[in-house]
Amino acid sequence: MNQLRIAVLMGGPSAEREVSLQSGKMVAEALRPSGAIVIPVVVEGPEFAVPANTDVAFIALHGTFGEDGQIQRILEERGVTFTGSDAEASARAFDKSVAKEYFLAAGIPTPATFDEPSEVKFPVVVKPARQGSSVGITVVRHREELAAACAKARSFDERIVIEQFIRGRELTVGILGNRELPIVEIRTPSGFFGYHEKYTAGAAEEVVPAPLDSMLTIQTQRYARLAHERLGCRDFSRVDLMLSDRGELFVLEVNTIPGMTQNSLLPKAAKAARIEMTDLCVRMVEMALARRPAGVPA
Repeated sequence: MNQLRIAVLMGGPSAEREVSLQSGKMVAEALRPSGAIVIPVVVEGPEFAVPANTDVAFIALHGTFGEDGQIQRILEERGVTFTGSDAEASARAFDKSVAKEYFLAAGIPTPATFDEPSEVKFPVVVKPARQGSSVGITVVRHREELAAACAKARSFDERIVIEQFIRGRELTVGILGNRELPIVEIRTPSGFFGYHEKYTAGAAEEVVPAPLDSMLTIQTQRYARLAHERLGCRDFSRVDLMLSDRGELFVLEVNTIPGMTQNSLLPKAAKAARIEMTDLCVRMVEMALARRPAGVPA
């Protein structure tokens, strides 16, 4: 990594801009001890510039433009080597309705969805089809609350998902290369891991490794790996699941650019596997570099 030039792309135009700036800052700080030349780049939109002679672009953008395949496609067209999944896989994973189709086709259990309000069986979760970090999400327990929840979700995306609410334990599995990281269980007083709980210190308790028996641990990690692979993701991701009160597992979504802040789940899972932040970021860069043909500059 000595003298490797790494541009850390952060910011972006999405609702998750502030979280992205935190992730980018943490990544940049983590990479500097590796000996790399780290160049932070605050992205405003499609006209961003990658510094000359960059070896790898480390994408730390979340949400729209960063996680939905847009910035990946721009980098692909420019011939820039970058971390994480390609444009097509990013777009598939980011669109929750599309991802569900892939899960169902692969036999991966996922919560039922409802197309017509008259079919809805409460409680449900209403969310934008293409957002992250629980932006625009509402748990709806009564029919009279549904219209307002749908309007809130549509303020972030014209397409929404109405999904059966699964009561139980929330789990997440980090994928790093060819291994699954220790499972994290997220516990909150409200039973819902929303935006506030994700990014406010002390608002949620993360237990890692999650207290699951060996068979359930294997099954949870198996579903996470399968979801990651069926969407065509590469190198790393974070897969969110629910373990219902009846003991059934459901895959919720795959995050292709997990948060990298001090409160983020992927770094916590990596640390439980004795992978510190610097080593985690270095591995992400090394996996990107491995895709670049020998002798070809970024």
